Amino acid sequence: MLVRKIGIDLGTANTLVFIANKGIVANEPSVVALATDSNEVLAVGKEAKEMIGRTPDMITAYRPLKDGVIADYRVTEAMLRYFINKVTPKIRLIKPDVLVSIPAGATSTEKRAVSEAVMKAGAKNAYIVSEPVLAAIGAGIAVNSANGNMIVDIGGGTAEVAVISLGGVVSVHSARVGGDKLDAAIMHYIKKRYGLAIGERTAEDIKITIGNAMPQIKEKYMEVRGRDLIGGLPRTVRVSANEINEAMKEELVEIINAVRKVLQETPPELAADIMDKGMVLSGGGALIRNLDKFITKTIGVPCYVADDALNCVVKGTGLALENLDSYKRIVMGK
Repeated sequence: MLVRKIGIDLGTANTLVFIANKGIVANEPSVVALATDSNEVLAVGKEAKEMIGRTPDMITAYRPLKDGVIADYRVTEAMLRYFINKVTPKIRLIKPDVLVSIPAGATSTEKRAVSEAVMKAGAKNAYIVSEPVLAAIGAGIAVNSANGNMIVDIGGGTAEVAVISLGGVVSVHSARVGGDKLDAAIMHYIKKRYGLAIGERTAEDIKITIGNAMPQIKEKYMEVRGRDLIGGLPRTVRVSANEINEAMKEELVEIINAVRKVLQETPPELAADIMDKGMVLSGGGALIRNLDKFITKTIGVPCYVADDALNCVVKGTGLALENLDSYKRIVMGK
C-alpha cells in the first residue's frame, strides 16, 4: 500500500507516527543507542530505551532531543529515518509528504534543522507546524474560527501555552518544563529526603502511580527501591503522594506562570472568550491527577483535559495533512 502522507509528533520523550486511514502506527521512546567508538546507530525506540542506565562503556543510550528541540542533528536524522522506514514499504515508488510538530518556542534555525533532517530521512516535502496548534486541532478545537481558544500542551521537554484565533497563534509561551523536569524533581527530592538514588524510569513510575498536582487528605503510598547513598546497597522506602506533590511544586508553578504570561498578552476580546469556554489541557503532563483543578483554582479560568490528551499532537498532524488547504496559514515551512 502506498503511504503518501505521514504525520510525526517528534517529542522529547516519545515519537508518534500517524498515517491517514490507519491512525497511530508507531509510538516509541525518542531514544537512540550509539556505539561510542564508531558513532554507529545500534538501536532506536523501545529497544534503545531498555538500554538506558544498563549499557557498557562502549554503548551510549540517550535522547537526541532536548527540551523539544534537536540537541544532536545527525542522531535525530537517523531516528526520523528509522520511523519513516518503519511505516513505509521497503520499495518506495513515491516519497511521502511528512508533517512534523515542533515547539512554538523553536528558533528559525531549529525549524530549518528539523526540516532538513526530515528531507534527508526520505521525505518528498517537509511541513513544520507549531506543537500547540496541532494539539488544538487534535483536541477538536476549531482553530480557524474567530473565537479565542487556549491550549496548554505539556510534553516531555516543554509546556506550550498558546491562544489561537483565525488559524493563527495570537499569543504563545514555551516553558522548558515538562515530564522530564518533573521526573528530575522527584529524583532530587528522594535523594535529599531519603538519601536514596533512583533512576529516571523509577521517577516516572512514581509520577504516574501516585503523582498529584494538589495535596490530598486521603494519602496514597508507594514502595520505592533505589541505591543508598551512604552504604551503597539497595534499599526500599515508602513514599506518599503528598511528598511527590511537594517535589513537583516548583515545576507546576512554572506551568502556571506560563499560562499567566500568555493570558496577560492576550487581547481583551479573546481573553473573554477563554473565560467563557475555558482552556484545554493536552499532552502526557495533562494526565497528572488534578492538574486541571489546580490550574482552575490558581488562575481562576476553567480548565479541561482533552479527550485522548496523550495523542492530541499526533492526531493533529494527521488532520492538518489531510486538510492542508484549510490549515495553510499555520504551516510554518515546506
